[in-house]
Amino acid sequence: MASWSEFAADEPRLADEIRLLLQQYGPGFGYLATVRADGGPRVHPVSPVITDDGLYCFVIDSPKRRDLERDGRYALHSFPPEESDDEAYVAGRARPVTDPGTLARVAELGRAEPLVDWRLFEFTVDVAMLTRRHQAAQPGAGRPQVRVWLDPQATAPSRRTAVAGEGRRGGRHGFDTRRPAA
Repeated sequence: MASWSEFAADEPRLADEIRLLLQQYGPGFGYLATVRADGGPRVHPVSPVITDDGLYCFVIDSPKRRDLERDGRYALHSFPPEESDDEAYVAGRARPVTDPGTLARVAELGRAEPLVDWRLFEFTVDVAMLTRRHQAAQPGAGRPQVRVWLDPQATAPSRRTAVAGEGRRGGRHGFDTRRPAA
């Protein structure tokens, strides 16, 4: 599980472009997917805070927070830009932040209200993906440009597992990382 800073050191341009999409409207804005107790997905808008040290999110007392406390798996997707269908996606595990210095620094950066019952989570990065769709001439023309980063330190036996019926290799998150998207 790589931290945001480890991911950014390994792929600085990709990290910068993902950061720009997540912060395109000023403060961070995206959709956080968590895993409900019954295994289903739960999606909510959030305001992630990205620093040189990490990718963080304040989560108030809610089903979403209980999801993260019970099962730290998450996916974070950018809000779509007005002028394109470009998208950024990161996924990994959320872990509670307890260090008082980190809490204070990120709370100041994220303008977190001190009287609200929130918890700060740091999101590790197992996979990061950026999709650019160039629609200069006509909408739908050309293939999207997809760039994927997988944490090189993570063990991923499922990378070697074929996707049923298609003869492709699937990445840890169910998509083929060896070729451009169709």
